[in-house]
Amino acid sequence: MNRNSQKYPSKWQRVQETILFNLSKGIPTSIGVKLRNLLYRNIFAKIGKSVRIQYGVEFIEPSCIEIGNNVAIFRGVNINANGHQNNKIYLADGVVIDYGVDIRSLINTSIYIDKDTFIGPYVCMAGPGNIKIGKNCLIASHTGIFANNHIYSDPTQSIESQGVTCQGIVIEDDCWLGSGVKVLDGVTIGKGSVIGAGSVVTKDIPAFSIAVGVPARVIKSRKAKEFIDSRLQGIGGERQPSS
Repeated sequence: MNRNSQKYPSKWQRVQETILFNLSKGIPTSIGVKLRNLLYRNIFAKIGKSVRIQYGVEFIEPSCIEIGNNVAIFRGVNINANGHQNNKIYLADGVVIDYGVDIRSLINTSIYIDKDTFIGPYVCMAGPGNIKIGKNCLIASHTGIFANNHIYSDPTQSIESQGVTCQGIVIEDDCWLGSGVKVLDGVTIGKGSVIGAGSVVTKDIPAFSIAVGVPARVIKSRKAKEFIDSRLQGIGGERQPSS
């Protein structure tokens, strides 16, 4: 029975899911992959064809998780949709989730990873803002995508008590984020952009841009042969008159 037609899982259903995961997640080799595909179909919102889930993968609240066709999920991955029945994590066809990736939806959160996107080792992404990653993206190791930001405007209160923003993050199709990039809440990275390793993206990046630094600044357009003066991108002041 498809879990989309059921109510939010009861405590007993969660106990059953936990037992099932603990029994099946540690079985290595192709036998474990086939067994997990068979057993998980009854508790996930959706699992497509030719899905390869290696041993040691942790899923929490699978009724909120959809997995498309030809998806590969490697060892040590944690995918957590716990916190609210409106959460949704969707991995489209051909997505690859490499070792040690941590995906957390938190509250009222949609995390959508589109077709043929690669998520590198030890990437972390978390709501409660929505996250959408487009098609054919390359997200390198140790990247952080955080759709939340602590409010700290009132010094008389603890930072924890002031809540968070959750504007959401969009990474459009065919983007490449180098190792260790950090993407902060409220950012859109335009189609075809490249973000240099170790950069911190704090504001929108136009399509087909190359951006580097802390904070990330556009240094070049993939559409042009020459470097772009950062002032023309609105991040260094007004354009200076030519001599």
